[in-house]
Amino acid sequence: MGKGGQTGGEDENMAAWLVGINTLKILPFKLPPLGPHEVRVRMKAVGICGSDVHYLKTMRCAGFVVKEPMVIGHECAGVVEEVGAEVKSLAIGDRIALEPGISCWRCSHCKGGRYNLCPDMKFFATPPVHGSLANQIVHPADLCFKLPNNVSLEEGAMCEPLSVGVHACRRAVVGPETNVLIMGAGPIGLVTMLAARAFGAPRIIIVDVNDYRLSVAKSLGADDCIEVSTNIQDVDEDVIKIQNVMGADVDVTFDCAGFNKTMSTALNATRAGGKVCLVGMGHNEMTVPLTPAAAREVDIIGIFRYKDTWPLCLEFLQSGKIDVKPLITHRFGFSQKEVEEAFEVSASGGTAIKVMFNL
Repeated sequence: MGKGGQTGGEDENMAAWLVGINTLKILPFKLPPLGPHEVRVRMKAVGICGSDVHYLKTMRCAGFVVKEPMVIGHECAGVVEEVGAEVKSLAIGDRIALEPGISCWRCSHCKGGRYNLCPDMKFFATPPVHGSLANQIVHPADLCFKLPNNVSLEEGAMCEPLSVGVHACRRAVVGPETNVLIMGAGPIGLVTMLAARAFGAPRIIIVDVNDYRLSVAKSLGADDCIEVSTNIQDVDEDVIKIQNVMGADVDVTFDCAGFNKTMSTALNATRAGGKVCLVGMGHNEMTVPLTPAAAREVDIIGIFRYKDTWPLCLEFLQSGKIDVKPLITHRFGFSQKEVEEAFEVSASGGTAIKVMFNL
């Protein structure tokens, strides 16, 4: 994957460029030359992630800052249109899901198998690397995964957010004896819930401040849902409510929001010797009750993106263990007007869970 750039001419490849705060423009996007181990892909399905919205609203996400125009988007699937000379695993016409991060494969993290921590990672739509909301992109063939016949291109694009939940469940070692609490019923909370169930979790409770999202979680298989307030003073009351509803120890909690209150609740609600996995990053800094949690030997686990998850995600989708289709609530085409509308819908929340582009 090269950086590419803007160009002109006939039969142009077009992409959605982030050019300023709240400003997206569909403009030409010149592809880099196809390398021997790369494929050229015609994009068919691209989802909007919360990070995409952050970039649009503020031109930054966590420590990453957009300093020049950038093509947006990283949840994607498409069809192979051209293969490099050395590519043996894919053929023209194959439907594929794309893993969006290219690691260096030389650093200690990559060599140790934790390539998601690579300091030189080139990740779609993470400055200064261009993303995938375009007619066509070029990508390494080994990061393109052929879709089973019964898995749609939209489901293929959903492998990216689902990978976050799968990676979190692996890190927390979720299994058939793990009672799970999930803080936050947004898109990542929901895919984490689906992943935890696929990993065998017998009981899953999900907590949120939004009753609509809790209703979605219930329809997707949550055993119970708890609506809470945003008031930090209510943590103790919320913990009692959670423990009563769970009816057993909370073995693992996933904080899929990442705020002072959600993390404080997670630490206090999880049993002694249990685990809290921080998935969401709502705040860069939090004030939380670490000392009491440490005294109960509650392990705190962090995750960053994912590694080696696409094959398992596709297996879950193919087998029917996970159904991500209900998460796709809104669909848009690829015109200037529709791109703007899609991001407005995604940013506004409401009934939007996952907003998907069909190119």
